Amino acid sequence: MSLSRTGRVAAAFVAGCTLALGASAQAQELPSNIAWTAYDVGSSGYSQAVGIGAALKNERGVTLRVLPGKNDVSRLVPLREKKVHFSAFGVGAVQAMEGTDTFGSKEWGPQAIEILMMSNPDSCSQLLVAGDIGVKTVADLRGKRVAWVKGAPGLNYNAYSILQFAGLGWDDVQKVEFGGYGGSFDGLIDGQVDAVFTVSTSGAALKVFSSPRGGTWLTFPHADEAGWKRMLDASPYYFKQICKEGAGIEKPFEAVAYPYPVLIAYADQGDDLVYAMTKAMFDTYPAYKDSAPGVSGWALDRQVMQWSMPFHDGAVRYYKEAGKWTPEVQAHNDALRARNQLLQDAWKAYTAAPADDFVAGWQKARVAALEGAGLKPIWRTW
Repeated sequence: MSLSRTGRVAAAFVAGCTLALGASAQAQELPSNIAWTAYDVGSSGYSQAVGIGAALKNERGVTLRVLPGKNDVSRLVPLREKKVHFSAFGVGAVQAMEGTDTFGSKEWGPQAIEILMMSNPDSCSQLLVAGDIGVKTVADLRGKRVAWVKGAPGLNYNAYSILQFAGLGWDDVQKVEFGGYGGSFDGLIDGQVDAVFTVSTSGAALKVFSSPRGGTWLTFPHADEAGWKRMLDASPYYFKQICKEGAGIEKPFEAVAYPYPVLIAYADQGDDLVYAMTKAMFDTYPAYKDSAPGVSGWALDRQVMQWSMPFHDGAVRYYKEAGKWTPEVQAHNDALRARNQLLQDAWKAYTAAPADDFVAGWQKARVAALEGAGLKPIWRTW
């Protein structure tokens, strides 16, 4: 998909119903119906979206339809096909933008997606381990069963990145495949797997801690420079976090986190609609800030303005008005857009004459294009 800002979307459809964008968007007000995709029911992202939807209804008379998806692909397909306006995503959005893993297949390639805003609460994002197997550190996971969710490269790469803290990889654990995010938690409770990747504020995590097996959160000592270097080399979108919020947390501990969820749109979504959505999210924040675990992270002062994805022009308009947009942030945003354009150009060149092994050939071409421009590939075959 091109990064061109021409040909803005004027309408989209959900369940065959027109989601009127035109006149309302031009007035910089949200239409009466907005649709998002989000993670599965029971996830922190879904619960937050429901709380936000209630606030939008009460404060603005706007109905937010939240379509749950069991993996990254099922969340992004409706957005790509213009059946929803936005998506509350995880770091799988970065992978989609980069065209890696599942998004390196013929059906995908680098996606021109950008963010509106993000949630940065006091939770943590890591592997939740069954409490009955004696695991205390990441190193203790060697040989244990770790969930792999089909079609969810973000979740799977995050699990890999966590393992990297102790110098482990997928070859050092037993990979147990599940068809969806919710199923992996059922597997943890039922004894089919020992660890799943999640956010500490998810409803599913609460179920695990209430189950006979119980749960354990691993610590990530902030002074362990070697461990942090290994993990950040794999996933630079992470940051050090004192985890205070979530299931089973009795006292704060040193942990790891990243923005979750991030609200995304395709770059060709209308600037006015994106501006209206961004503004409404911040304007109604007082009405939803206590509605669900982790939802407090959507506050304006919690926004990380220089992260791993560029901001959409419609959101940029809002941040400029709010005094959050600086020359340094603009330069960072421009660099991220240039990176995405480079990837899309590389994809176009590669698909014109693909290798017999399409995915492997693309990943090689991708790395070559990025390194040729002096950029770090980050997402490599793993």
